[in-house]
Amino acid sequence: MSIGLPSGARQDAAPRETGGWAHLLLGALRFGRTRIGLAIVGLVVAAAVLGPYVAPHGATAFLGMPFAAPSRAAPLGTDYLGRDVLSRFLDGGRVVLLLALLSTTIGVTSGTLVGLVSGYALRVVDEVLMRVMDLLLAFPSIVFVLMCVTIIGPASWLIVAVVGISYMPQTARVIRSATLQVRDLDFVRYAEAIGVPRSRILLGEVLPNVVAPLTVEFGLRLTYSIGLIASLDYLGFGVQPPRPDWGLMIQENQAGLNVSPWPVLLPVLAIAAITVGSNLVTDGLGRAVAGVDRSVEA
Repeated sequence: MSIGLPSGARQDAAPRETGGWAHLLLGALRFGRTRIGLAIVGLVVAAAVLGPYVAPHGATAFLGMPFAAPSRAAPLGTDYLGRDVLSRFLDGGRVVLLLALLSTTIGVTSGTLVGLVSGYALRVVDEVLMRVMDLLLAFPSIVFVLMCVTIIGPASWLIVAVVGISYMPQTARVIRSATLQVRDLDFVRYAEAIGVPRSRILLGEVLPNVVAPLTVEFGLRLTYSIGLIASLDYLGFGVQPPRPDWGLMIQENQAGLNVSPWPVLLPVLAIAAITVGSNLVTDGLGRAVAGVDRSVEA
């Protein structure tokens, strides 16, 4: 896809070729793994979004004895308090996916801005920003999140912010590397020569040319966010009872796994499915970025 030079440069220089969103997605869809991954992710997301509207019972309604066997009223049995497993599962996926999406957006957006500035700015600015990112990288994500949640308390906004911040350094390094490859190209130098402001060069010239690695990075961080947020829920630092949540369902019902496996297996399978699906999509995007031909795909 062709993206022209800044206004004032369009008539004096040839446009450059860059991989935009549409081009990258179309290239990734050529791979069977991408289509399979999208189908899996779409199925899980649909269950999470539409689930509360088709659930047979309320998420907190008591139907019978704890860990009761599947019946007509409770097709997958009941949980440790006698609530319908299917209804709680259908009503418990929205929070995990929404928090993961928000935290990924925050982390990737902030990391992209830091990476663009670091890769394009003077060496001193680059060094300062990268050392700050190294400091954040020194803390494992789960430890950093648990520390903040323990000090301040479990709150959705805090989880979103802290998970996003924990993923910012990785994204910043990826985008910085891509920016370093773009900043010395002719169209960027031309824009500088005619006096285009640096902010416009970064957002209008450099950013569209790092779309490919940015897309792959977003997919990777989204996958990690889902697992991390579900882990926080399992540890009791996320969604609090009686609100339904996939991670919380696993923690609440693990004691009865041998008696009634569905309260644990259903959310585990959903989290595993969306993780595998996201990885397949990300792998397809990565192959499209690398220019791997479908005919030689393993």
